[in-house]
Amino acid sequence: MTSKVLIIDDVIENIQVAMNILKEERYDFSYAKNGEEALKLLDVNNFDLVLLDIMMPGIDGYEVCHRMKNDPRLLDIPVIFLTAKSDIDSMTKAFAVGGVDYITKPFHADELLARTKTHLELYKAKKLLQSNNLNLQTKLKEEKKRIYTELEENQKEMIFILTELVESVSDETGRHIKRVAEYSRLLAHYHPAVSESDADVIYHASPMHDIGKMGVPEHILHKKGSLTKDEFEVMKTHTSIAHKYLKISKRKLMKAADIIAYEHHEKWSGEGYPRGLKGSEIHIYARIVAIADVFDALTHKRVYKDAWKIEDAVSFIQENSGSHFDPELVAIFKEHLDEFIAIAQD
Repeated sequence: MTSKVLIIDDVIENIQVAMNILKEERYDFSYAKNGEEALKLLDVNNFDLVLLDIMMPGIDGYEVCHRMKNDPRLLDIPVIFLTAKSDIDSMTKAFAVGGVDYITKPFHADELLARTKTHLELYKAKKLLQSNNLNLQTKLKEEKKRIYTELEENQKEMIFILTELVESVSDETGRHIKRVAEYSRLLAHYHPAVSESDADVIYHASPMHDIGKMGVPEHILHKKGSLTKDEFEVMKTHTSIAHKYLKISKRKLMKAADIIAYEHHEKWSGEGYPRGLKGSEIHIYARIVAIADVFDALTHKRVYKDAWKIEDAVSFIQENSGSHFDPELVAIFKEHLDEFIAIAQD
């Protein structure tokens, strides 16, 4: 591809001399006779090199170069100063404002050809490196995204498998676990402080809320009727059993599952278990699943109880707002009750 060169000089003869010398390389030339004109050309064109005189009326060469180096679109374009000023101060200032080379007039043709070619090749090499680096960064980001996606899908698959195991040892059905996930996502969706990303996390992690029951004796899990005090103390350990194993993972979904399994029996008043957390000390994930779990447990038959009427279960949730349940979540539950009932009846 032909290189585009901009020559800036207030003396037209100097421009013609430079173009005549460089024309054998078949560059694409543009020229400007002052700084203002040059900046306008730079604003609407893409140049690969600028040959710049210092002494010009109005905006001089130093200012043109300075403005280029403060413009993100132009700062990488190499600037070679072509000037009659040969003193050390002029040269020092030229490099200070961003020039890459300095050729004094009258210049030799071979010198101008060689330096122009060198800086054009360096500029093209730099652009190629930048492009390759950008492509590499893009590939790395996509690869990282792919790996994270695969890991997250693996977590979801593992949660599904573990949930199947929970169903096999407890009185809970797959529909219960599915409904709790749907209720939880709905509550999270309407909560102003919970993002859609978190709502998705809660949906996929909530099926693990009772995973710890795999460590509770079968005769307690399947007992028909109320548990004794001692049996209930054993049942309560399912939260800590889950935490013992889930806390090991650093993965997003498994960490969320740990929080939910460990805290979903805590109560807003601080009278829940296993740690007696109170109010906002209880993670929002667990507060959400607490309502979802209780509402579904009440409205569906278990080995130890018959199903409640939906209106009775709703009244229980409302009556325990501020004691068992987060009042803000109960308000959301009441406001969108028709949607929760639709899930319950599914």
